Amino acid sequence: MIRLSILLLFVLAAIAEWQEGSSDLPRGVGTSGGAILPAAVLAGARRLRFGSKSGEFKILQVADMHYADGKETGCLDVFPDQLPSCSDLNTTAFIYRVIRHENPDFIVFTGDNIFGIDSKDASKSLNAAFEPAVALKLPWAAVIGNHDQEGTLSREGVMQHIVGMDHTLSQLNPTGVEIDGFGNYNLEVRGAEGSALANKSVLNLYFLDSGDYSTAPAIPGYGWIKPSQQVWFQKTSSRLQKEYMRGALQQKDPAPGLVYFHIPLPEFSYFDASNFTGVKQEGISSASINSGFFATLVETGDAKAVFTGHDHLNDFCGKLIGIQLCYAGGFGYHAYGKAGWSRRARVVSASLEKTLSGEWGGVKSIKTWKRLDDEHLSTIDTQVLWIKGSTGRRRKSTVPN
Repeated sequence: MIRLSILLLFVLAAIAEWQEGSSDLPRGVGTSGGAILPAAVLAGARRLRFGSKSGEFKILQVADMHYADGKETGCLDVFPDQLPSCSDLNTTAFIYRVIRHENPDFIVFTGDNIFGIDSKDASKSLNAAFEPAVALKLPWAAVIGNHDQEGTLSREGVMQHIVGMDHTLSQLNPTGVEIDGFGNYNLEVRGAEGSALANKSVLNLYFLDSGDYSTAPAIPGYGWIKPSQQVWFQKTSSRLQKEYMRGALQQKDPAPGLVYFHIPLPEFSYFDASNFTGVKQEGISSASINSGFFATLVETGDAKAVFTGHDHLNDFCGKLIGIQLCYAGGFGYHAYGKAGWSRRARVVSASLEKTLSGEWGGVKSIKTWKRLDDEHLSTIDTQVLWIKGSTGRRRKSTVPN
């Protein structure tokens, strides 16, 4: 474990190095006067885009930071000799570290970003939790979990605060739509600049509020994705598919979609060690009822993977009826974990195909791996989540495939 003084130096050095400008800037950002600015800001609109040189778009997922009061907040589930020097600042240092090595285009925080009950001031805790993304001026988005609102801000208040922060693409909710929860929205990732698909969304990102706890007296346990949210998801998916497959430069198949929320679906329990990549070290803490959202995902047809947090000791991906269901694994040091089992982050990389004319086309493949906060920032469990033209489905089958 890195000692507190070293952590502070590391964080300050990381900010200074990025602000000076680097030759390996994230593909989704540009520079102006030596400062790093998201491409969306430079374009005068909130847009994400594949790199014109690499044909790649990389997403860093950070789950369950459980941030509270910085250096005043101690760590959980680390070795005894690590406790005196371990705090929320270890979480901050890990974010800077993985950003530097992975150079992501976009960061997604998938809930329990702060541990509200241990936070003296939720607004300050949120600012500190997301500080690396803000300081480095990277595009980022967040959803909320079941602990974010347990402090000095309501659930709506937490999401409103997030939406008001710098460089975030987070949204409170779709305009003009009656919908449950806070933080239901979608983002589009455009094709490479200069390509025929530069003005089409070739990768669709969906974000949903999976709730906190059940509000129905007869139903115990955690919350779930409600019918109003599923209707919004269906309509949004249908619209995006029509835009991609009709009109100018119409495509044969829908653009792939990735879905982010906090609490796992009941279908995550369908897997065992024989049919997933990663580890399962605790039970699946989903809602006690099945709201049918997985069936909605299958029916809409464009979702290729779901990414959640919540269960910190699980970090697996398993495929069910053509959709990958993935945990990120616990990231934060004030969150429960397991001494000796490194905190971790999930990285997802989507790659474009080359057309016959040699320019970038639509998405060809999506792969993932995890980064561990160990001595070597180890990369583990690299796997392909999806390849264009492969549905991964079997007829008359309800078991993982």
